[in-house]
Amino acid sequence: MDISVVIPLFNEAESLPELYAWIERVMRENSFSYEVVFVNDGSTDNSWEVIRDLSVHPEVHGIKFRRNYGKSPALYCGFKVAQGDVVITMDADLQDSPDEIPELFRMIKEEGYDLVSGFKMNRKKGDPLSKTIPTKLFNATARKVSGIHNLHDFNCGLKAYRKEVIKNIEVYGEMHRYIPYLAKNAGFDKIGEKPVHHQARQYGKSKFMGWNRFVNGYLDLITLWFLSTFGKKPMHVFGFLGSLMFLIGFIAVIVIGSVKICALMNGTPARLITDMPYFYIALTMMLLGTQFFLAGFVADLVSRSSSNRNDYQIEDTL
Repeated sequence: MDISVVIPLFNEAESLPELYAWIERVMRENSFSYEVVFVNDGSTDNSWEVIRDLSVHPEVHGIKFRRNYGKSPALYCGFKVAQGDVVITMDADLQDSPDEIPELFRMIKEEGYDLVSGFKMNRKKGDPLSKTIPTKLFNATARKVSGIHNLHDFNCGLKAYRKEVIKNIEVYGEMHRYIPYLAKNAGFDKIGEKPVHHQARQYGKSKFMGWNRFVNGYLDLITLWFLSTFGKKPMHVFGFLGSLMFLIGFIAVIVIGSVKICALMNGTPARLITDMPYFYIALTMMLLGTQFFLAGFVADLVSRSSSNRNDYQIEDTL
C-alpha cells in the first residue's frame, strides 16, 4: 500500500464526507493505493455514524474511543494500524489540503526524508493574536531545545512519515506537538519541511486555545527534553544535584564547626551552633542532597516503566 492517511477527530461530523471525497479524488488522480483511518476521539456529535456510512468504501477504516483522550492517543492508535509505506496525518476540519499529499509522498519516497512537516505560511491571516503569539513562542522554543532548526511549525497537523518512523516512536500524553523531536531521538534525523496551504475553517470552531496550548506545550517540551537527555540515566542529573547540595552543606557545617572550635580555643565568647541560622541552612542542604541522590536510584528503577501508559478504551472498530 502506498499511503495511509490517519485523521484524528473530535466533533467534526459536518466536514468528514467532504474531506473523504477530496482525499479519494486526489488518490485516484495519482493512482495511489491507500487507506484512510479515522480515529474518533470521543466525539459527542454523530461523527461515528458518518464514519460508519463512509466505511462502505473498502479504503475507509475507523477507530472509536469510548471517551475523549486527546490527539496524541488518537495518533498512537492510528499509527498502530496504518499499513502504508508513507503515512500522512491531517486534521479533520478541512484546513489541511489533501492536494498536498502527492508532493509530501514524493519528498518521502524520492528525496529520502524520514519525516516532512507542513508549514502553514498564511495561517496568521485568519488566526487571532491569542493563538499566533503563543504559537510563535512555542515554535521558537521547540527549535532551540530540539535542535531541529529548519522547522517553523512543529504543531502543523499535516505531516508525512516513512512507515518505519511511526512504528518506532511512542506518541503519548500530548506529545503530538513534538513528533519530529521524537523521531530525531529515535534516530530518524532526515527531517524536512514543506510550505502548505492553510484554509479557513468551514464548520464548527477550533478545539484549541492559544495560551493554554503554549503552557501545556512548554511543560511537555521540558518533559521530553529530560526524558531524551536523562530518561535512560536519571542518576546522572539527580545524583549530580544531590552530591553538589550535600557537599555544599557538608562544607558549610565544617566551617561553622571550625569557627566555633577556634572561638573556644581562644577563650572568645561564641554563640551556640544551634542558634546560628547558617547551621540549619547547611543541614537542610545536606538533607535535600541526600534525598536527591536517593531519588536518582529510585528513578533509575522506575524510569519509563509504566505498563498501561497507552491503554485506551476502544469501543468499536471498522
